Amino acid sequence: MSKKKQKKEKIRYIDDGRSLADMSAFGNRRREQRDARPLTPLDPTDRFKACARTYWESVKLMFIPCLVTLGIIAAAFFIFWLLAS
Repeated sequence: MSKKKQKKEKIRYIDDGRSLADMSAFGNRRREQRDARPLTPLDPTDRFKACARTYWESVKLMFIPCLVTLGIIAAAFFIFWLLAS
């Protein structure tokens, strides 16, 4: 009377050391290094350097938009301040 449950296929994930963010659309400055990288695990110092490099590259990309946003907020505050006084 009882039906046998079908066994679910187990998904295996392979960590190749790459970050989850795909930043390939932002230029090919390091494409040669990324494609030539072996699929071996990185030691902690290399992994830290790769994470730090990715972080600072993304900060450089977002610096100007952040300044523009802060400028818009400051201008809106200044306009409201002039209207209120």
